[in-house]
Amino acid sequence: MRITDFLSVQSVIPALASREKKAVLQEMADRLASNHEVLDREQVFQVLLKREKDCTTAIGEGVAIPHGKLAGVDRVLGIFARSCDGVDFASLDGGRTYLFFVLIAPENAAADHLKALARISRLLKDETFRRRLMEGKTSQDLYQIIAEEDQKF
Repeated sequence: MRITDFLSVQSVIPALASREKKAVLQEMADRLASNHEVLDREQVFQVLLKREKDCTTAIGEGVAIPHGKLAGVDRVLGIFARSCDGVDFASLDGGRTYLFFVLIAPENAAADHLKALARISRLLKDETFRRRLMEGKTSQDLYQIIAEEDQKF
C-alpha cells in the first residue's frame, strides 16, 4: 500500500489554523469528511478523540499519526496536515508536533490499516523527509514531496 493510494492534493493541509490538540483533531476531521461524503465529521472527530484519550498518537520527532476505524468506510482514507508552529500533542518525546497523518480505516480492515500505519511510520523516520515537509509551501508542494518519497520504497 502506498500513501498516494489514500492521499490527494485536496487532502493536504499546509498550515493548520488550530493551535491546541482538540481543535487540531476537529480541523483535520472536518477536512477528511469534506473530502469523503461517506464520512460524518462528528464521527471522525469522536473516533480520533477517543484514540487520543486511550494513548497519544504523537510518536515523537514532531510527528503524530491520529487514526481509527469506522463502519461504512470501504477503504483507508487519509489526510496530511502541518502545523508550522507546532502543537502540544502530548508527544512521547515531550516535543511539539508539526506533521500529522490522519487515517480512517474500515472496521474490518486491520491488515490495510496496519500497512498504512507502517508505511507512514517508515517514511517519517527519515529526518531529511521530515525537513522537506516543513519546507514545502503549498498543498501541491507537500503532496509532491510525499509522492516522491512514497515511490522510493
